[in-house]
Amino acid sequence: MSNFRSSIFLIFCGICYAAAISEKIITAPIFSRTYTTKGTLYIPYAEIQEPFYAWYDGNSGSSRIDYYGGMVKTFQLMNKGEYGTSIKVAPVTTESVTNEETCLQVNGTIDMKIQPQSIVPDPSEMECIGEEMINGLLCEKWRLVEQIEEKTNKYTLWIRYKKSPYLPEVKEPIPVRYEMRGFNSLLGSHYDHYYLEYDWYSFDKPSADVFKITENATCIGFPGPGDKHIYTFNPMREFIHNYEDHLDEAFDTFKKTHEKNYKNDLDHTYRKDLFRQNIRYIHSINRANLGYQLKVNHLTDHSDLELKALRGKQYTPGYNGGAPFPHNIKEEIADIPDSIDWRLYGAVTPVKDQSVCGSCWSFGTTGTIEGAYFLKHNELVRLSQQALIDCSWGFGNNGCDGGEDFRSYEWIMKHGGLPTEDDYGGYLGQDGYCHVNNVTLTAKITGFVNVTPRSVDALKIAIAKHGPISVAIDASLKTFSFYSHGVYYDPTCGNTEDRLDHAVLAVGYGTMNGKGYWLVKNSWSNYWGNDGYILMAQQDDNCGILLAPTYVTM
Repeated sequence: MSNFRSSIFLIFCGICYAAAISEKIITAPIFSRTYTTKGTLYIPYAEIQEPFYAWYDGNSGSSRIDYYGGMVKTFQLMNKGEYGTSIKVAPVTTESVTNEETCLQVNGTIDMKIQPQSIVPDPSEMECIGEEMINGLLCEKWRLVEQIEEKTNKYTLWIRYKKSPYLPEVKEPIPVRYEMRGFNSLLGSHYDHYYLEYDWYSFDKPSADVFKITENATCIGFPGPGDKHIYTFNPMREFIHNYEDHLDEAFDTFKKTHEKNYKNDLDHTYRKDLFRQNIRYIHSINRANLGYQLKVNHLTDHSDLELKALRGKQYTPGYNGGAPFPHNIKEEIADIPDSIDWRLYGAVTPVKDQSVCGSCWSFGTTGTIEGAYFLKHNELVRLSQQALIDCSWGFGNNGCDGGEDFRSYEWIMKHGGLPTEDDYGGYLGQDGYCHVNNVTLTAKITGFVNVTPRSVDALKIAIAKHGPISVAIDASLKTFSFYSHGVYYDPTCGNTEDRLDHAVLAVGYGTMNGKGYWLVKNSWSNYWGNDGYILMAQQDDNCGILLAPTYVTM
């Protein structure tokens, strides 16, 4: 009777768990050397959900992994070149072409040979720890635990079995989920977490045509050795092979470029973990070909809370006291240029870095007044943000903890003007002592105007006829934080007044590849964006740029 029950138990619970009960040492599953699979890579800390489709032929030394429905294709081919070849086929947009499918190639070296990239982990060092229901399927659960100094990394693989199409008596393993969780005892928190869900898997050998590059395509070289492009040419290597040498190198370069000096080892570890998630996010978004690109900048080691502190735009509902827009939109729109860039006329001062101070509102304010002063006096002056930070508290601004442009205008009108930076003193990035009574107040204003109605044409007229305009936007998304170039459009960016959290300066407008944009100056240094600027899409009032634009009168 007991033997019968044991047999039933073996059948029901599976090979792994039953062997554990009988204290037998079992062999880890061996995956097919040829397969096709598709699924999704999830990285919760980096807010990534990236679909993939993969083909693997270990016998011929070929692999291919597509991302975002084939928008980006990556190939690892051992039969090309002496040390193998890594190829990426992706849409490239330049000034002359839009989304042209382009083949980029990196050849392996004697020190860095290209190997086919499996998208299924090697379970040979894992041990079976039981069974678990995953996505409605009863799966074996295999785990590897690695201890690296203060880090404990747990790699877990869930598999099920299916009869082999070639050997019916043999059951082949099929991956269902693969997960990594990393805990840092020094920080007392999880520093990493990602997992792959395998939605579909086939043992069938991929057709040789799958590994052929686009017909008639000529692959062009990519600058630098292949190991520098792991993030873009073979991103799965990091997640499947637990590879992070490229992260160490990228973080070292980041620290040198931006002169980062962390206070201690604990802070260094914390910043590196933030960098890890942010750089993953940057490269995943770039693979999605959204019409703009992100890049590593000086903010890549910042937390979400620190990025939020940089924005500093307050929001006050209701009428702000500004004058109505004095233009007839229908009559005047035909008379303004198709594009304008006030930088070319000398009406815009250089980009600054507001540093750790939430003073963006003061930069939007000074920027539009500098433009108005230039238009009236044909002279560009650098006005003091610090004077507004130090002195306009009585009008509802809160220094480095946020403010609004209209409150600044009211303070300027009451006190008779705004001093230049030379007269008042340089920007501190901190709340300081107000000493405006001891300096010359150079820029005097008579009032300010709200640009209404909230329309593209109205803002175009305002920029064309009144110079740079102070605007408020939703800058809460990481796509904005790490923007590099292209026309920025993120459908999740808010366009309601309660989402406005950052003040910037609209200094022009134009069209690129058929997309209308606003040319916007930020205050996060030249390291951010395109030398401190961003092209923000006019489509759907993305990020709410039309909601609260203002300019001053003199």
